[in-house]
Amino acid sequence: MAAPRRRDRSEDARRDIVAGGIVVAAILLFVGTGSNVMQAVVQTLIGLGGGPDKVLSVALVLNIALILFGWRRYEDLNREIRERTEAEQRARYLADTDPLTGFLNRRALLARGQELIARAAAQQRQVALFLLDLDHFKTVNDIHGHAAGDRVLKVAADRISTVLPPNAAKARLGGDEFVAMLVFEPAARPQIDALAAQLVAALEDSVAHDAQHIRIGASLGIALADDASTTMETMVRQADIAMYHGKDKGRNRHIWFEPGMEMAVQVRNQIETGIRGGMPRGEFVPHFEPQVDIASGRLVGFEMLMRWDSPEYGMIPPERFIPIAEESGLIGELSLQVIRQAMEAAKAWDPSIMLAVNISPQQLKDPWFSQKLTKLLVETGFPASQLEVEITESSLFENLPLVRSIVTSLKNQGVSLSLDDFGTGYSSLSHLRALPFDRIKIDKSFIAAMRGSSDARAIVVAIIRLGESLAMPITAEGVEDEASAIELMRLGCLKGQGWHYGRAMSADDTARMLADRGLLRMPALPDAPAGEEDELRKQA
Repeated sequence: MAAPRRRDRSEDARRDIVAGGIVVAAILLFVGTGSNVMQAVVQTLIGLGGGPDKVLSVALVLNIALILFGWRRYEDLNREIRERTEAEQRARYLADTDPLTGFLNRRALLARGQELIARAAAQQRQVALFLLDLDHFKTVNDIHGHAAGDRVLKVAADRISTVLPPNAAKARLGGDEFVAMLVFEPAARPQIDALAAQLVAALEDSVAHDAQHIRIGASLGIALADDASTTMETMVRQADIAMYHGKDKGRNRHIWFEPGMEMAVQVRNQIETGIRGGMPRGEFVPHFEPQVDIASGRLVGFEMLMRWDSPEYGMIPPERFIPIAEESGLIGELSLQVIRQAMEAAKAWDPSIMLAVNISPQQLKDPWFSQKLTKLLVETGFPASQLEVEITESSLFENLPLVRSIVTSLKNQGVSLSLDDFGTGYSSLSHLRALPFDRIKIDKSFIAAMRGSSDARAIVVAIIRLGESLAMPITAEGVEDEASAIELMRLGCLKGQGWHYGRAMSADDTARMLADRGLLRMPALPDAPAGEEDELRKQA
């Protein structure tokens, strides 16, 4: 059975008007009757007649009433049509428009953008699609609240409208993503680059909100349509790929889509899929890099470094997968999983050997992080006094009050804290005063350049002297040769790590090395054959 056809109320109103017109026309036909009545009335007044016919008089009164009723009905119907037309226009506007910024929404953009591509191709012109994503927008919401986030989005929309020409199609795809489409002559590509650069520069300026100045930035990807066969879905996807490529290059820039970028995205997606599948299979394992006292050469601890033992690709270093784990929101769970393994392994170490673990900046946005780490200490039985948490300077830049709360909680549990990658650009002496750090780590880039650059050496000396004045021991990362170790010892650096002292080792290899030096709590060695174990004990 066919579904009943939906009634169109506007069409019904128009039919009412037609009906009203017929009524008015019918009334007018009776005007002749009214004229006869009026003629009889006049003749009566001058004494030439006996008065109007009663039936005709009643008809005249009814004619007048019908005319007034018909006119009123006509006005009501006209008003109803106007209201309904305005309502329909408003509904179409709301259906096509983002209410916060007044830009088009995704659905409207896809429809209008395809028409724009077709018209440009017919005129032998090209279309550039800008996809713009605000950098660190989630942090704005997390720290300043959603009202501040809305304010930032409105200001961003205003700045986009100011920079772009009036005929550009502008849309907000959702969240903090904006799209703009411009038609241009093929020879005018430099002007498109200039507009993109202006947009990025305009969004660098801070946004005022409740006496605060919120700093934002933007990464912008550009896709090109040079024929009618290009679809909007393809353009948006390509611009999105280019935009994320720009984020990987350092953010706050614009970049055109190139075919090779799509392959990079596929590789990234494969890695993310591999992370999600590898975590429950236990493919991520801790490795341990030795830390030594530079003056005596005595082993004092290990820094845990994460490795991905992939059955398909082998051992994958952290720089390949950790950035993707951070972007995809997996780093918190992944890090705690590997830290748990490290604690289980380190329980067998001598109490004098410290375990240092790096914490991702993303983890320090989690208000419950200190509780999660404390829970690991309790469940594994690892002593808090033997744990050192390394926090990078970049973590302090975004939300110092939350970081202060987390590190204070960890300190209360007896955990040591070190400031990692010191001197790489985010540092502030107020951070060292405001947060209870126990150690400063000099970034390896300064150690590597120290002997060839007087500037790098001056920075190393300044950091060591700063540590002395604050009573904070210094650890140097990236010590790769004996000459660097001697120079650091002469300058007063206490602890070092790097290839000169040994590369990162698996848990089993670390246990064997510690057994060789008599630095294991428990006699049992994991996975060591009995004969080999006896030999190690003799050497110890």
